[in-house]
Amino acid sequence: MAASTKAEPRRRVPAAERRDALIEAAVHQFAHGGLQGTKVAAIAADVGVAQPYVFSLFPTKRDLFLAAVERCFGKVAALFEQAAADYDRNGPQEPEEDKLKAIGHAYMGAIADDPDRLLLQLQAYAACGDDPGIQVAVRRNYAKLVELCRRLTEVDDERLDGFFQMGMWCNVAAALGVEAFSVSSGWVEKSLGDDGR
Repeated sequence: MAASTKAEPRRRVPAAERRDALIEAAVHQFAHGGLQGTKVAAIAADVGVAQPYVFSLFPTKRDLFLAAVERCFGKVAALFEQAAADYDRNGPQEPEEDKLKAIGHAYMGAIADDPDRLLLQLQAYAACGDDPGIQVAVRRNYAKLVELCRRLTEVDDERLDGFFQMGMWCNVAAALGVEAFSVSSGWVEKSLGDDGR
């Protein structure tokens, strides 16, 4: 005689939890497909909900994209804060490392470990050209990172400019799969092949 089994009741997932899961799925999907190339249905499928449910939480795909971009920049800000706190607690981990360099090292490690973080930033910059509202939102998030870095490190404007310029340079290098981006490192010749074209 077979024992009767009762189906466990499905746990009702709160809307806030679903919203969070949708944003995380959106970070991944938009990182690879961009705003225009990503289907909301793919994001919904990642979370196991119907597409109309997504639109009950995010009225448009653009709203979901902006939430994903905000999440991405928020993760970078949290990383900066953690790196600064670690530096304050443990001191330099390399010769001549200061707090700003420690933040830079932590960022480079993070984009290597989580390429979606990098790719979504690049997709966000690309989307700025088509939508002034997205441009304002991305610019505001970027400005928050600059101001956070200024507050955490108290470096002068010239040093802060150099840090963020180098950060953009590193983002491009990482996206291209180039470890050393200086012209003298040989990446140009290697990329062009033996004939230099």
